Amino acid sequence: MKVAVVGATGLVGSEILTVLAERNFPVTELIPVASEKSKGKEIEFKGKKYKVVTPAEAIAMKPQVALFSAGGDTSTEFAPLYAEAGITVVDNSSAWRMDPTKKLVVPEVNGDVLTIEDKIIANPNCSTIQMVVVLKPLHQQYKIKRVVVSTYQSVTGTGVKAVTQLMDERAGKEGEKAYPYPIDLNVIPHIDVFQENGYTKEEMKMIKETNKIMGDDSIRVTATTVRIPVMGGHSESVNIEFEHDFDVAHVRRLLAEQEGVIVVDDPANLKYPMPKDAHGKDEVLVGRIRRDESQDKTLNLWVVADNLRKGAATNAVQIAELLNKRGMI
Repeated sequence: MKVAVVGATGLVGSEILTVLAERNFPVTELIPVASEKSKGKEIEFKGKKYKVVTPAEAIAMKPQVALFSAGGDTSTEFAPLYAEAGITVVDNSSAWRMDPTKKLVVPEVNGDVLTIEDKIIANPNCSTIQMVVVLKPLHQQYKIKRVVVSTYQSVTGTGVKAVTQLMDERAGKEGEKAYPYPIDLNVIPHIDVFQENGYTKEEMKMIKETNKIMGDDSIRVTATTVRIPVMGGHSESVNIEFEHDFDVAHVRRLLAEQEGVIVVDDPANLKYPMPKDAHGKDEVLVGRIRRDESQDKTLNLWVVADNLRKGAATNAVQIAELLNKRGMI
């Protein structure tokens, strides 16, 4: 199978290449794609070297699937051209997520919505992905009424420039800034641009995407998204109010049985999920599972995942795996 990775030289693109290799996706020919300035660079994949081509050149090479991680502008311009050429696009940007004609997919949650007609498939926001994997079995069992989520997001979610800023600050060096304030020894309660309602775009993504992926607009969601000086993954404090009451032991069992989830919940032995434990893993870690004692039928959880893997690269590759398994690509 010919596979194009659009944005192959970026943080997420590099992670997609790693995940494709690790999961033995049946790549017979890799087509690494990046901007004009990266054209001709060499990318190594499974011991072979491939030359980087431009997005336009890759269309003529007729890949069966293209995994996009090159930003919204590139996706808006090129994804329709790839789709018209019969290439299935899995897009990591926010360009198509809320388009009512496009599917927004987390395979463990709503992979069943995909059809052979879907030529542009949206990969959700990283913080939404890890949350909905945990919400799915709980919603099926107890029916979720409301979710309150606060995030603690890694600098890797911003990109290489943010990682460099953090490490420069830690080393006491001056350098290019990704954020308007220092990030080392600080937290910044601001991810993406502010909207008229006082929420950031990241917060509104979590709200709208959760409803779309879960296929239920009755779930009320409110979010506060925060950038913190870590690199292993994103963490979330999630408070969930249900229609029906629950037993905490049963909640643990449901989560332990959910595909893509690992329960790490042993406070007596100081076992709980942390970003350093999620780093390099494809699963979502969940712990601090406890009843909210201030309100009936309400649960508190702590959810952690590697934002470059399950939050981006792994989820995109899993969508491609599902399409391949069903003979859709």
